Amino acid sequence: MRILLIEDTPDIAFAISMRLEDEGYGVTVAHDGTEGEALAMAGGHDLVILDINLPRKDGFAVLRSIRDSGVSQPVIVITARNQVADKVGLLDLGADDYLVKPFDLSELVARIRAVARRHLGAAQPVLRLGTMSIDLASRAVMVAGKPLDLGRREFDVLETLASRAGHTVTKDKLVLKLFGYEDTGTPNAIELLVSRVRRKLEGSDLEIITHRGIGYMLRQRSEGAVGEG
Repeated sequence: MRILLIEDTPDIAFAISMRLEDEGYGVTVAHDGTEGEALAMAGGHDLVILDINLPRKDGFAVLRSIRDSGVSQPVIVITARNQVADKVGLLDLGADDYLVKPFDLSELVARIRAVARRHLGAAQPVLRLGTMSIDLASRAVMVAGKPLDLGRREFDVLETLASRAGHTVTKDKLVLKLFGYEDTGTPNAIELLVSRVRRKLEGSDLEIITHRGIGYMLRQRSEGAVGEG
């Protein structure tokens, strides 16, 4: 998914774009409303994240303009305003969702996924790797045509690794994804969950590789390959 981020505060734009790129999204950043509006009009993006307090042209005007021009891509608004009238106004102008600052980046990622699912309509996203398919809507996993029985957090581990298949996912990212800021979320808990998922994938064409001191990578097995412990 290609995302247009319209945000003028450099540190916020950097934090959001880094997190979204880490999730596998392509991100284009615009630093004012006029530039952002032009990029939105030009197309080439699947979703727009729009700040309200922008230089040159505020988010309300940008949203009104792109909707009046027929741009249909979903828009998530991020705003420091918490007034009901402002929220209603944004939705009436065509925003698909909004987040009030400050917000957790994990919540933004979840909102992006939810809005994307709604925008796709009946089509539900499915991750596929080798003989495995992961239905993100029903949280069901099939491997070689057979269901894979996973606990809630085991599923979250597998989904996170599958969404970044072929790339290393750090332990810290897994802790944040699965536990947020709960005290129960530790690297040891992640090791245990990964070990359980690894055992359940035995005999399949998939393997979880440990990059010691860094994290884990899900990949298809190559003939003769030996997974690290």
